[in-house]
Amino acid sequence: MQCTVQWGGPDGMLFIGKTGTGHIAAMDGAPDGGGHNLAPRPMEMVLLGTGGCTAYDVVLILKRGRHAVTGCEVALTAERADSDPKVFTKIHFAFTVTGKNLSQQVVERAVKLSHDKYCSASAMLANSAEMTWSVQIIDPDAANTSGNEA
Repeated sequence: MQCTVQWGGPDGMLFIGKTGTGHIAAMDGAPDGGGHNLAPRPMEMVLLGTGGCTAYDVVLILKRGRHAVTGCEVALTAERADSDPKVFTKIHFAFTVTGKNLSQQVVERAVKLSHDKYCSASAMLANSAEMTWSVQIIDPDAANTSGNEA
């Protein structure tokens, strides 16, 4: 895996990253650090990548198990150390998984497998951060059939 990161120049802290697969991502700093707030911070990108990595795993595990998953969202909340290097010290992953007849046990197993075995990003961050997770399941069919009866 390869990537390059190029500074946007002396008028700020904008950096353009290009991946080995040809994709581009911008990163910028906060105004108090010389940036112009034009793009996510690099550490936000680390958190974002971790969320993408684990969500990818969860969806793949559920699909391979032939479960009717139709949506997956993970909201990450992180805390960082007060002093440099300001590593992540706590990360909470709040999964919302949508699908038909998904059991709590099946989805939690997929999340646990991602965190314990498959998600490379989580594995690296686990060296510095306490990780917790929660799961909410939404079954659109169950929501539609539980309407009010007058």
